[in-house]
Amino acid sequence: MNIITLRRNTPRGVIWLIDMLIVLGSIFLAYLLRFNFDIPPSESRPFAILIPWMLAVRGISFLISRTHAGLIRYTSTADGQRVLITLLAGSMVFGLTNLITWFTIQWFMIPTTIILLEFLITTMGMIFFRMSVKVAWLEFQNPERQRVDVIIYGAGEEGINAKHVMDRDAATKYKVMAFIDSDPAKVHKKLERIDILPPSRLESLLKDRTIAQLILAIHPVDPAYKQELVDLCLKYNTKVLAVPPAIQWVNGQLSFAQIRQVNIEDLLERDVIELDTDDIREYLNDKVVMITGAAGSIGSEIVRQVSKFGPARMILIDYAETPLHSLGLECAASIRGVAIDFILGNVCNVLRMRSLFEQYKPGIVFHAAAYKHVPVQEAHPGEAVFTNVHGTRVMADLSMEFGVNKFIMISTDKAVNPTSVMGASKRIAEIYCQAMNKLNKTHFITTRFGNVLGSNGSVIPLFRKQIEKGGPVTVTHPEVTRFFMTIPEACRLVLEAGALGKGGEIFIFDMGKPVRILDLAKRMIQLSGLEAGKDIQIEYTGMRPGEKLYEELLNLQENTMPTHHPLIMIARVREQDPKQVSADVESLIELTTRPDDIKVVRKMKQIVPEYKSRNSVYEALDK
Repeated sequence: MNIITLRRNTPRGVIWLIDMLIVLGSIFLAYLLRFNFDIPPSESRPFAILIPWMLAVRGISFLISRTHAGLIRYTSTADGQRVLITLLAGSMVFGLTNLITWFTIQWFMIPTTIILLEFLITTMGMIFFRMSVKVAWLEFQNPERQRVDVIIYGAGEEGINAKHVMDRDAATKYKVMAFIDSDPAKVHKKLERIDILPPSRLESLLKDRTIAQLILAIHPVDPAYKQELVDLCLKYNTKVLAVPPAIQWVNGQLSFAQIRQVNIEDLLERDVIELDTDDIREYLNDKVVMITGAAGSIGSEIVRQVSKFGPARMILIDYAETPLHSLGLECAASIRGVAIDFILGNVCNVLRMRSLFEQYKPGIVFHAAAYKHVPVQEAHPGEAVFTNVHGTRVMADLSMEFGVNKFIMISTDKAVNPTSVMGASKRIAEIYCQAMNKLNKTHFITTRFGNVLGSNGSVIPLFRKQIEKGGPVTVTHPEVTRFFMTIPEACRLVLEAGALGKGGEIFIFDMGKPVRILDLAKRMIQLSGLEAGKDIQIEYTGMRPGEKLYEELLNLQENTMPTHHPLIMIARVREQDPKQVSADVESLIELTTRPDDIKVVRKMKQIVPEYKSRNSVYEALDK
């Protein structure tokens, strides 16, 4: 059998014929073993009837069960089971044949010992044949000398499946040289002839051998420990890949394409947040929930999470047509039992929004619609105010008018001591919602957090694109830092804050430690298997208009109060007079109708005294 034969699909008839030859050989070998290689003439006389009958039964059963139809080089456990069941069924027919011949002519056509021996020998022969072809094909495809070593971390089901995937994928040329597992019951044993070693041996393996990849095949993994593993692997130029949880496998089967490279989001994640699901369900279940900015990165995740708590209906509003269409396709495929309406519309359009409130009468509103890019809004302050302030006012006023129970606004850490138009516009929106809370039964709740990983406005997708293009990776300043949180984590806390809120609070989230953007860029380059300064250059572009060097979550005049959730605090903020706030916001929005950015920004600074522009043409107004 040469490589050309192996690469070509062997005709099914040839496989069937080989199986039949195995059966024929098994019959003769069974007789030889039964009679110590000296078959008496009396036992060989029935061969003329017995052998054709056994071959006919086996041949027909093979055709019915199609044991010859699969690709032999991809033989799996399921194929072995099919062969075993088919042979067992045939042996049962042989046993039935004996019963018939005994009751009719008092003669066992096939000796019982022969039935058992033939079954065992044929089973071993057919499976050995298939495994031999598979091993030979794998060796031709991936010669041992051409393979690179990999280590699988986890000797459980996911680890075994990862090895099987790598064995059968012709595009991979990897050799699993060790499993790593912390389970004492597995350590120092073998799994498919491969050693299972303790985690303490990992560094010596990486140091002494050239390990191309470490595949994480355990769930869950403590985030801190995952970082340690990645740091250790990067030290020895070993890439880290991860097997997704079994629940995410396509049709219950793992494919090589699903084993993905560990990315920066995995390393910045924290322990899973435990929610008070009963309280969340109480305020969302059977309610009409309206979500603005629903097709955005934050809004769409709120949609996914809210849908799990049994709302009566979800009204999803967004001004971006294509993302809204994509959200519709996703919801149709993944959300069941919840009525959903997708609304293309602008939150600044009072008449359009009023008609929606009249039609649907929402009980809960999540307001995530906003402009968010700091440099863009710095160049267009009127648009920032119109969307972030006027849009919020429209939704807040309609919520009060139509008796919405809770209005949850998504804010940002850039609203604290703002240095940009964007941050100041969000702070004014916060002030308006807090002030309105005193005038109506609607409970206005604000949530404030920093950057979310992978959002449309995050630096991470930008860095990823720059690395894919070969660089350079652009960083504004070597000391700039930001808080980061995953999108699901942030949205879980938003839902929890909505349950906690009684009205008027600004909830701030524990964002963990701030991350230096330069370190983030270097880490992402390393995770791509490249070296910063050698393979990918890092360039400093200078601080952008309105950008801060360090983000804050609290104003200097604010402090916090704890809640029952360790990651959520309530900011103490100064009281605002509702009438004055309404008048200020009205005059600010009126200024957006005129092409005078200076007047707009001056009014914003009047409403938010702590707003001090940075790297901006509006710094002159602070003097």
